[in-house]
Amino acid sequence: MLPKEWTTEIILYHGEKRIAIRFEKRAEWILEIKKISGARWSPTLKAWHIQDSEEHRKLFGIAQPEPKSPNAEILEKIDTALKKQFNYLQSWMQSRRYSAQTISSYIGTLTVFFSFYKGKGIESIVNEDVLRFNQEYILERKLSASYQSQFINALKLFYALILDKKIVLEKLVRPQKPFTLPKVLDVSEVAAIINATENIKHKCMLSLIYSGGLRRGELLNLALTDINSKRMMIMIRGGKGVKDRQVPLSANILEMLRNYYLRYKPKEYVFEGQFGGRYSERSLELVLKKSVIKAGIKRNINLHMLRHSYATHLLEAGTDLRYIQELLGHKNPKTTQIYTHVSREALGRIVSPFDRLKLNK
Repeated sequence: MLPKEWTTEIILYHGEKRIAIRFEKRAEWILEIKKISGARWSPTLKAWHIQDSEEHRKLFGIAQPEPKSPNAEILEKIDTALKKQFNYLQSWMQSRRYSAQTISSYIGTLTVFFSFYKGKGIESIVNEDVLRFNQEYILERKLSASYQSQFINALKLFYALILDKKIVLEKLVRPQKPFTLPKVLDVSEVAAIINATENIKHKCMLSLIYSGGLRRGELLNLALTDINSKRMMIMIRGGKGVKDRQVPLSANILEMLRNYYLRYKPKEYVFEGQFGGRYSERSLELVLKKSVIKAGIKRNINLHMLRHSYATHLLEAGTDLRYIQELLGHKNPKTTQIYTHVSREALGRIVSPFDRLKLNK
């Protein structure tokens, strides 16, 4: 009997329906999954996957697919064509160094879009169809503006690259991007979270995110050679936008990292999983969650809030916004300027014009 902790999901992978299987990394479970014929590991999906078959569905207790609809044969033909086109799109994006997450997101949104118009030839889809999809799928399901914008990006790339602009790309309207302030932590809250983290490895990970303003993936991709103790710098390779940058290495962090290294002896990455290789994103999220609970903080906190807090606290300490932009790896200074809206210290120094009024008491 398969472990109940395993989760399954029917996915479209490289144009083929597969069953994705996810579970916590354990040696005995990896041996178990390898016993299943055709099981393969995907670094992109961060999951094992097998063919979507009647046998495999019975094995995992997954409901069998409904009987084919009258237009199933047409849909299968479209899927066959899409498989080739998606494979080409993926290869092209990989050659341009798009991140695995972006590639997966683009193909995922395109799959949803073309499934919405099953039975209709891809070449016959026009701008009015895109508008209808926005209205009847994205808006009705109250999906985010970022999802809608990502869909437009994926569709523009697909039609420009694969179908030679059969849709008038210039007429595709993007949603107005909502203005939302980043959520930040107080300095005392950051200290409480780190102090509540007893495991030296976990403490180093959370501390390094905050001390350098790192994204989750940037932390997990750090190689041992990226820590330069002589120059007291950390090299962030291939950050968002495939852009390398450097951030200062805190002396306190260096001391913490040395203690961690003597205990764990990582071989390639600064932070590795139980069986070597890159530490998992899910495990890192759980590390933060446990520390937040132990620190007695009630509100929802995610890893990116440590990065937001780093930027905000730098601004409050008087660091020039241009330096913060460079440290965060922002291409556009407008992205960095959002932190001026959440800086408590800066806002606190603003004097209300009411206080300048000479009023009778």
